[in-house]
Amino acid sequence: MHKITKPKLVKIRSANQAKKYGIAALNLKDLIKKGCNLLKVSSSGVQVCLYEDGTVVTEEYFQNLPNNTVVVLLTQGQSWNGFVDVINQVLDSDRDTDGLISAANKLLSDERSPKRRKILGDLLRNLKDNSEMESRDDDKDWFEGIDARFKTKSAYMKYNCECRIRGYLKEVDGYTKTIPNAKTKSEYKKVVENLSEKLKAARYNGTYFDRSEKDVHRLCTEEGWFTCQGAFDVNNCTFLHSINPYGNRESRINFSTWNLDHVIEKKRTIMPTLAEALQSNKSGDINVDYFYKLLFTRENLKLVEIACHKKGAHELSCDSRKIYKRVKRTVK
Repeated sequence: MHKITKPKLVKIRSANQAKKYGIAALNLKDLIKKGCNLLKVSSSGVQVCLYEDGTVVTEEYFQNLPNNTVVVLLTQGQSWNGFVDVINQVLDSDRDTDGLISAANKLLSDERSPKRRKILGDLLRNLKDNSEMESRDDDKDWFEGIDARFKTKSAYMKYNCECRIRGYLKEVDGYTKTIPNAKTKSEYKKVVENLSEKLKAARYNGTYFDRSEKDVHRLCTEEGWFTCQGAFDVNNCTFLHSINPYGNRESRINFSTWNLDHVIEKKRTIMPTLAEALQSNKSGDINVDYFYKLLFTRENLKLVEIACHKKGAHELSCDSRKIYKRVKRTVK
């Protein structure tokens, strides 16, 4: 076996501390001996692995390491999963949140890379998290610019959702003007009135954004975290977008860019189909409940981060086409 005659330069650290030490070692045994002395740990059961991905370093592997490779010395019972553990350590920041915020701010002030700036910016936004606070008195900054009648975050977020749903109802009502036939227009107005009554009874489905509601009624966790459900034609968000508008004012404002998107489109499909059905039927013959679900409920609504929102015409999948056919058969 080829043996190294010239010492290899390696940077070693422990799994618990980020400080690194430079070591010149002839072989793996030499590296472990010197590393244990520097880190003041027992050499019993010690392993060495790569910092970046946790690959265990054997003697043969050591011989092929480039100089200045960063490795982690693991004592008995310890493990290292590479950057996964680094990220976990950053996320587990409750013990020194102020220090982490200070460090991130310092890095951000000198950073020029757009990608790194975004990562640092997102980190800072989420570290400044007051989601455990609920009342206006406890988190005045969160309520800046919000009407004084709202005393809690949940009450405002509920109102926020109600406004979006009311906006959809207004669009449905506005479609009345486009119907040329007077009889059809009259029947359409009756359906809109029926839909309006149903929404009033359901409190305009404001529970979707209200973290104080029961799990089955809300789109967020009990802490207030929302997860992007992906574009209309996919099952999940591939980018794993998430946000907690309860955490701080900036996140609350950013959440306003998230969409409650209709899988089957209200303007291109649902409202025209409703009007078409009423050309030869009365409002009482229409399955209003089905249209209500498609227009105003989670049955046809997906919460989507703006980057995942596709604004063009929805090319319906096979499953969605089945729903479209059901819309055509909504007459009782």
